[in-house]
Amino acid sequence: QVQLVESGGGLVQPGGSLRLSCVASIATSMYAMGWYRQAPGKQRELVASINSGEITQYASSVKGRFTISKDNAKNTVFLQMDSLKPEDTAVYLCYARRTYDFRAYEYWGQGTQVTVSS
Repeated sequence: QVQLVESGGGLVQPGGSLRLSCVASIATSMYAMGWYRQAPGKQRELVASINSGEITQYASSVKGRFTISKDNAKNTVFLQMDSLKPEDTAVYLCYARRTYDFRAYEYWGQGTQVTVSS
C-alpha cells in the first residue's frame, strides 16, 4: 500500500516561514510530485509541482515565496514556504502521479494544516 505522509504544518504569524515534508513509500524519482491546498469554501488549488526531471512549477499566488524540492535518496518532497500570508491558510496535501504502461497512478497524503494568523 502506497503511503504519503505529510508533516511540518502549524500556526505561524504573517511573514513567517514553514517547511512541509512529504515522505513517500514510493520512488519519488519516478513520479511527478507536488502540493495542493484546500481552504474552507474554496476549490482545491495546485500550489507547486516538481516532475521526474526536476522541473518545477508554481501557482502565481505563491511564486517567489514558496520553493518545492525533493530528495530522491530519502523519497521525500519539501515545500519551503516563506513570507506567509493569511490567505495561505489551508490544508496542504502531497500527491504523486505517474503514467506507466498506459496506466495512470495517483496517490495522496492525508494533509497537514497550515494556519497563518497573528
